Amino acid sequence: MINFIVWLVIGGVIGWVASLIMRTDGQQGIFLNVIVGIIGAALGGWFISPLVGVGTINQGAFSLGALVVSLLGAIVLLAIVNLVRRGSAR
Repeated sequence: MINFIVWLVIGGVIGWVASLIMRTDGQQGIFLNVIVGIIGAALGGWFISPLVGVGTINQGAFSLGALVVSLLGAIVLLAIVNLVRRGSAR
């Protein structure tokens, strides 16, 4: 149970940092930050992890490399959402 709570908190922080980097923080709340962090970590796990050989927070690997891969996945997710919504990745 504690791992689930940590996973949600870390996912929220990653989603929040990604939204700050992509300048979408004003449009998102806490719930959406958590969703972006977790789905972004999944994307990072599928596409970025095999390239660098590091896990993500979704795989239970709480290391600096896993946080960076998860953050990159969240940034890519927000860029895709911005591209679909506005026509530019920003």
